[in-house]
Amino acid sequence: MIKNKLMLTALLVSSAFTANGNDSDLDIAKTVLAGGCFWCIEADYEKLEGVIDVVSGFSGGVAKNPTYNGNHQGHYEVVEVTYDPEVVSYTEILNYYWKSIDPFDPTGQFCDKGSSYRSAIFVANDDERKIAEASKQQVQEKFSKQKVVTPILDASTFYPIKGAESFHQDYYKNNKIRYSSYRWGCGRDKRTRQIWGDEAIH
Repeated sequence: MIKNKLMLTALLVSSAFTANGNDSDLDIAKTVLAGGCFWCIEADYEKLEGVIDVVSGFSGGVAKNPTYNGNHQGHYEVVEVTYDPEVVSYTEILNYYWKSIDPFDPTGQFCDKGSSYRSAIFVANDDERKIAEASKQQVQEKFSKQKVVTPILDASTFYPIKGAESFHQDYYKNNKIRYSSYRWGCGRDKRTRQIWGDEAIH
């Protein structure tokens, strides 16, 4: 009898928790962004209030199950950002994004050149596209003498880095010295400060 009462109590608490909208599955949103090296974008977004998780991976190409040291032709290095829209809006996610990249470089980002290092915003629906287009237009108006080349693309399958290459996840946490050396040497923060001044994300 006691066991049954405990089970019933647990069920009622669980039901109330979900009904109140506190279940994380009901209160999260996701978006995929490309901004050069996924180590850096992951590190930048995990600092933003309202972001729940950031996962490095690939998207945008046609090859299935791309790998870092194997075939990822056509894919962008991306991060999947999971966030709480009650804390940080999609518009704010994008405003933060622009200030962490060089939106004028069609060949890659900072010291990393090549198709997989290009910047891009992947949108899942028409509403996201409208917000992304408006966000991009604001950047273009701010820098009217330069062309913003970051495309806005339809979302496609996101492939997280996993298996033997999973060390790329949270690289900046697990390899602090190497990560800091790479980021400084690549000139990411120097370039974003040139573009964005004190607003740059670093």
